[in-house]
Amino acid sequence: MTPIPGRFAGKTVIVTGAGAGIGSATAYRLLEEGARVVASDLGEDRLAALKAATSSSALVTIAGDISRQDTVQRILAACEARVDGLANVAGVMDGFLPAAEVDDATWDRVFAVNVTAVMRLTRAALPAMLVAGRGAIVNVASEASLRGSAAGAAYTASKHAVVGFTKSTAFMYGPKGVRVNALAPGPVRTSIDGASRSDHGWSRIGRLLEVQAPPVAEPDSLAASILWLLSDEAENINGVVLPSDGGWAAS
Repeated sequence: MTPIPGRFAGKTVIVTGAGAGIGSATAYRLLEEGARVVASDLGEDRLAALKAATSSSALVTIAGDISRQDTVQRILAACEARVDGLANVAGVMDGFLPAAEVDDATWDRVFAVNVTAVMRLTRAALPAMLVAGRGAIVNVASEASLRGSAAGAAYTASKHAVVGFTKSTAFMYGPKGVRVNALAPGPVRTSIDGASRSDHGWSRIGRLLEVQAPPVAEPDSLAASILWLLSDEAENINGVVLPSDGGWAAS
């Protein structure tokens, strides 16, 4: 994907999950297009690798668990009172565990990262956007937010929750200049642990994925869609769930 020079010049954008996969590709592309990027990830080593790869003074890295309020506060402080965009990319999978098998620890962790962290970062970013009278938020949902046959119970429920949160926030703050949209990827080449921990879950889902799911996409392809939704080019797009899944949602 070809960067558009200067598209985000003078803007500050938060990117979570920036140490790898879609988040890393999004952060790198934003830097190429002129943004100041506050990049967050759980792994300090992955953020160090991102910083070494970009060598950009416009990149600020914050290592920490985004499901914790103290990490959210550090991210917001690094923005220095200006937040033009927020890309909630970070997420965790659930081992394809169905409802009869999902354990409390998996359920709680999936919802903490995939839903609660999205809410807390959005809540933290909104005041600066409302003062400015403009802003854009992109939440990474999933094909699992559109169907029940793409993941386990926790991940599927969490991504459905992301869509509901996206639409509610878009409705509430659209008239105040803040756009909120979701991207629903299909299979993507990322570092997220997608291994199955359930024979029954995989027996149901695996066969469908073999015949229905499109080829695995590269992170750059998803980053291009995120940047478009964050940009002024998408100024009339609000409350949308945009599939980026090679046509999977149409099947």
